[in-house]
Amino acid sequence: MRAYDSICLGVPEALIPKRGTDLTKWAVIACDQYTSEPEYWRKAADLVGGAPSTLNLIYPEVFLGEKDPGTRIARIQSSMRRYLDQGLFDAEEGFVYLERESGGRTRKGLVICLDLEHYDYRKSSTTLIRATEGTILERIPPRVRIREGALLELPHIMVLIDDPGDMVLGPLAANKAKLPKIYDFELMLGSGHLRGWRVRDEARERAVVDGLKALADPAEFCRRYGLAEGTPVLLYAMGDGNHSLATAKTIWEKTKEHASDRAGIMASPLRYAMVEIVNLHDDALIFEPIHRVLFDVAPDADIFAKINETYSGSWRRYGMSGLEEMKAVVDGQVGVPHKVGLVSAAGCAVAEIDRPDTNLPVGTLQGCLDAFMKAEGAREIDYVHGTESVAHLGAKPGNIGFYLPAMKKTELFRTVILDGALPRKTFSMGEAAEKRFYLEARKLI
Repeated sequence: MRAYDSICLGVPEALIPKRGTDLTKWAVIACDQYTSEPEYWRKAADLVGGAPSTLNLIYPEVFLGEKDPGTRIARIQSSMRRYLDQGLFDAEEGFVYLERESGGRTRKGLVICLDLEHYDYRKSSTTLIRATEGTILERIPPRVRIREGALLELPHIMVLIDDPGDMVLGPLAANKAKLPKIYDFELMLGSGHLRGWRVRDEARERAVVDGLKALADPAEFCRRYGLAEGTPVLLYAMGDGNHSLATAKTIWEKTKEHASDRAGIMASPLRYAMVEIVNLHDDALIFEPIHRVLFDVAPDADIFAKINETYSGSWRRYGMSGLEEMKAVVDGQVGVPHKVGLVSAAGCAVAEIDRPDTNLPVGTLQGCLDAFMKAEGAREIDYVHGTESVAHLGAKPGNIGFYLPAMKKTELFRTVILDGALPRKTFSMGEAAEKRFYLEARKLI
């Protein structure tokens, strides 16, 4: 792989399905979406039928709790080998510039590879690539089982760059008519439109590299954020798919540990992960909150008693006339008190905390939920995207939904630089249907 070590960048050999493949059936949404809505995945399966599809190459997380995951994993790996043996792909070294239309907006991205040697998902990390939210360590082993031994990598990882001058993606967008277009199609189930172009000539590759090097210049980095000289540079901040990147990192470290040729292993494709980079300042990039839902709350459990235990005397709960009023109150908050929306079979309400112990409402709530789940107060907690999902799931008898406000995206890099990773599942880049779809692949062996 052609690599630019100073910015931990690799140029992938991206595999794209050959012309004639039905890409609407091929491309499937990220596996960590609709995790409490198996009906979505049934619709996707019905649409795909027997056609070639990334649905056969991924493990939708809605099924992670099934009794025999090994059978599904074996089927995934068999499908990977079959697609390779059938010559399904065209392979060519180079970046892929893409545009994703959804909800009346067009988000721009670039498919590249990142060097896992420069990634550390711990909160105290000072590497060029960093997690923006807390990594849930127990979520990594099941994903290792899925990726370990896989022939192909299909990324749903989106990584952010803070590029106010649009130096990296802007020139590609302006000159896309001069690039060879490789796909242009409607995504399944009303998720918008996707177009992609190969970036394979030396001059355009160099322009991308130069733009990233400018963002990574230590002096300019410290000036941009008002930091002390010598503060370690943050070039790539995780947007979506942190646990997938953490899984790739885990496998890479394990591979190095067991390698007999420690020098030779550094050329392994496992050293890199293919991702899509997106400019934080893209007008189409909207930070959405990730809401919470408690499923099957125990009859003798009371989440509000847990909140009272934590914030006794400094919180209150009051009813709302409906979902829209609740959303307006939560979304309109500024500073303290922190406000969290509540959705249950009894209706909508708001919890207001006067003396929170964190900077964000999500952190104020999460500690209470963690303690509640540790005490087995509910069967399950899930993290859901979009108002419709939290309203639908929270209103089911026995459940409680928690509606949270969005954070300002311009706060992200500086907060991570100064404070480390945010509370887990703090934000999402767009709603569920706007997430990255699997399309490009890369060989891992």
